Amino acid sequence: MTGPVVVASDLDRTLIYSEGALALDMPDALAPRLLCVEVYERRPLSYVTEAAAGLLEELARAAVFVPTTTRTREQYGRIRLPGPPAPYAICANGGHLLVDGVSDPDWHGRVREALSAGCAPLAEVREHLVRSADPAWLLKERVAEDLFAYLVVDRALLPEAWVKDLAGWAAERGWTVSLQGRKVYAVPGPLTKSAAVTEVARRTGASEVLAAGDSLLDADLLMAADRGWRPGHGELAETGWSVAHVDGLAERGVAAGEEILRAMLRAAAR
Repeated sequence: MTGPVVVASDLDRTLIYSEGALALDMPDALAPRLLCVEVYERRPLSYVTEAAAGLLEELARAAVFVPTTTRTREQYGRIRLPGPPAPYAICANGGHLLVDGVSDPDWHGRVREALSAGCAPLAEVREHLVRSADPAWLLKERVAEDLFAYLVVDRALLPEAWVKDLAGWAAERGWTVSLQGRKVYAVPGPLTKSAAVTEVARRTGASEVLAAGDSLLDADLLMAADRGWRPGHGELAETGWSVAHVDGLAERGVAAGEEILRAMLRAAAR
């Protein structure tokens, strides 16, 4: 007997989209109907198309669907995806493996051990982020789950050279920098989505792993999968990132999320 197919997908700007990221490049009369999947402070925040909602429900029946996100557990908890609750979910870029909605303490302990030995401490990186940022474009600074740090910035004023300099400084200390929308993430190298998905595959006895993502923090996930997809927007598309088993789609915005789900469902059904 063969094991199930595991489908691990990033959420923001891969499957779900804020109003600013929808990219509805079409006449209003042709725009797809949207379903809100996240409310924050009593306001709708993230959407999928109605067609994507149906595909998500089908995918949950055909495979082990694993939401795989850099969001904290609290931020992930705001999302209400169509279909049954996911038996596994990955939050904080792999720092937490949720099993039926509860963080697995053994997994989190293993992550902590890897971080203590493999990179510079969070306090050092956070201090550098805040000290080097310009108040003219820095809106907020945050620490996520005591695992990594990020800044919320005014993207129009953010100097491209600053991001490049930060990436070089962080790489020397074993950290990765990713620019996603209005957020600049600094994440320790040992903290990866791929490691957590590999653990899910082991526990489920998966026969195949499918993956999707749009940012630099998804690259390791896509590399570790048997087959993957990236949308026509985001860091990976903008830098021309590609590997043989990952399909780069032309679709952008919420239409890309819908096409990714169709492709995953076809692959899972085979």
